[in-house]
Amino acid sequence: MGTSYQKGWVRLRGKKWYGYFRRMEIDPSTSEPKPAVAQVILGFKSEMSKSQAREKLEGEIAKLGKQPLNGDKSMVNGAVTFGWFVLHRYLPLKEADWRDETAKVKKHLIQADLVDEFGDVRLENFDKFTLQTHLNKLAKTRSRDRVLQIRAYIKAIFAEAVDQDFLPKDPARTLKTPANLRETDKTVLSWEQLAAALARLGLRDRILLKLDMTNALRPSELFAFRWKCHRVEAVSLTIVETIYKGKIRSYGKTKGSLTEVPIAKDLSDDLVAWRQVSQEQYDKKKKKHGLPPEDEEAFLFPNRDGSFMDPSNYRKRVLHKLATELGLPKLTFQVIRRTIATLAQKKGTVKDVQGMMRHSRVATTTDVYMQEMPEGVRATVDSIHRELQGTMKKLGAKGKMRPPAIAESVAMVH
Repeated sequence: MGTSYQKGWVRLRGKKWYGYFRRMEIDPSTSEPKPAVAQVILGFKSEMSKSQAREKLEGEIAKLGKQPLNGDKSMVNGAVTFGWFVLHRYLPLKEADWRDETAKVKKHLIQADLVDEFGDVRLENFDKFTLQTHLNKLAKTRSRDRVLQIRAYIKAIFAEAVDQDFLPKDPARTLKTPANLRETDKTVLSWEQLAAALARLGLRDRILLKLDMTNALRPSELFAFRWKCHRVEAVSLTIVETIYKGKIRSYGKTKGSLTEVPIAKDLSDDLVAWRQVSQEQYDKKKKKHGLPPEDEEAFLFPNRDGSFMDPSNYRKRVLHKLATELGLPKLTFQVIRRTIATLAQKKGTVKDVQGMMRHSRVATTTDVYMQEMPEGVRATVDSIHRELQGTMKKLGAKGKMRPPAIAESVAMVH
């Protein structure tokens, strides 16, 4: 069918003019298009004549795009709610690009912060004010990262609605990031605090956390190590898989996650010793669970059943307990990674730290993980000052510049 250029009709009901016109709408129960009559409130009788009401109705129809009647894709559709569009038109397009775990997280955020709020609202009823107000409200209770994510989802959803011709104009096109976002956690510990934590631990946990601290490993990588990953001759560990929510994955967080990482020689020797100790402990058990440490497929740090340990349980059982005992502000795997990235600023170049963290972009290392070190800032300021003073003295000695004494400068000012 062609495009509908109908003018519709107007009717007076009570004190208001109402406009009506035919168009196709999607039946939410069947997801199929169906003919329907749309209604628009045009204004009070006291404010416009019937001919003016007709003109306004024509404007409303034009605003909705004079939609073609040959399918639901091209309809600017009052029956399409935000929830329906997200479920049937947005997510199906995006899910193909998301991994299963990523999809679960994204769907949860979209559902909790958007669909639960606007699920029954028609797409055509959204405007910039509604979306900006909602985003500002989220900024008061949600973390900075979450607000930024939701803003990105809103813009992507409405851009897709426009692209699929469900809307003539994008209400989220100029959506702004709220100014007063909640600060993200920036806890960083000192070398002394890290060492104090290690000193409190037994052999297994000390080696485990020392390995984590030395290489800034993600817990999903750390607990997935098997003995086949330890290359004694190369003094390294190879990340070949990761764990997430109780499952082994053959991929990592980024493309560069699965790689060989160098480890300290002493730490490699500790792992050899730990394998021997854990094998002796395994042999003494009457009820043996899992593979023996001598097996290449056995985990470096298994749980009681011989499988991999759960990072969340370890964090609560070991890290939180350490933080309380030592009076640390916070101790998590994320804090350890941030701490190492920050302290490593004095141990290598930014590119070196990026390689250790296995980030695909330098900006992630510098902007997210590396934190400002007050003593480092002071040292930098003092170093710059010494450089300036030294250069001035050299120029003065050569007769190119004779800076006045402080007292003389003060006198000149007065």
